[in-house]
Amino acid sequence: MNRSVLIVLISLGLASCGQGESDAAAPAAPPRPAPTDAERAALLAALPVPYDQADLDNGRRVFARCRSCHTITEGGPNMTGPNLHGVFGRQAGGLAGYNYSPALKAAGFAWDGERLDHWLENPRTFLQGTKMSFAGIPGAEDRRDVIAFLKVETGYTPPARP
Repeated sequence: MNRSVLIVLISLGLASCGQGESDAAAPAAPPRPAPTDAERAALLAALPVPYDQADLDNGRRVFARCRSCHTITEGGPNMTGPNLHGVFGRQAGGLAGYNYSPALKAAGFAWDGERLDHWLENPRTFLQGTKMSFAGIPGAEDRRDVIAFLKVETGYTPPARP
């Protein structure tokens, strides 16, 4: 056998070492792409009242105040605050890998639009003893818009309408 062929065969054999072993880590599924503008419009229209009338551009601008502490992409990192992808329906204090305050761990509710609205209005009075230092969003329309933005951008599935 010529030396070049032998080197190729050895290289192929080494490259395949370990393939098929059961303890090998499976690659993570890639995150879903962000919704298109048409998908965003359809998701917005499917949201329950009052979120179906929200201004998503304003919601994105309002959320800019939150970006220094929160990410919203699927699989995004926790920062000072937890990643918010999938927040609707999630138990307060329930995202694995984030160190919540005892107050949030013991809150005993799942996040929905109404609770998030009250939280965003004044986080300090909504649930005392949390780590969130954000002063809040005083405007009702701004809160509606940011909640709709989060619903559209974080994997929320609206309930089917009758």
